[in-house]
Amino acid sequence: MIDNGISMSYDELIMDCEFIRMIRKVAAGVEVNEETLAVEVIKAVGPVGNYLSQKHTLKHVREMSRARLIDRRAREPWENDGAKTLSERAHEEALKHFAEYKAPELDKDVAAQIRKIVENAEAETDDEI
Repeated sequence: MIDNGISMSYDELIMDCEFIRMIRKVAAGVEVNEETLAVEVIKAVGPVGNYLSQKHTLKHVREMSRARLIDRRAREPWENDGAKTLSERAHEEALKHFAEYKAPELDKDVAAQIRKIVENAEAETDDEI
């Protein structure tokens, strides 16, 4: 049955969503304008300065890498925080979605139709036995 696509991993679905978000960001391209060119920052910092310490750089780097599940911290802080793998974080995210999910209420007519379908199917099964 697994080969027929009857089962799935919610953890992997959550990871796939993360990857798709990242791919869409890259596929959207890089906007080129006065702000993103940062000519004033380049003039101020110069050819041998430290761009990583600039607020402008920090702002634009954060815009490019807003992963929710992928942990890009250095090893020590990651380990101190529990060293959770991508799969573990995806599993926690899936559990969170399940815990927060509120099923929408069905229209009474729709619920009655579904109930009738189930009852008819059960009756057919009982007749075959």
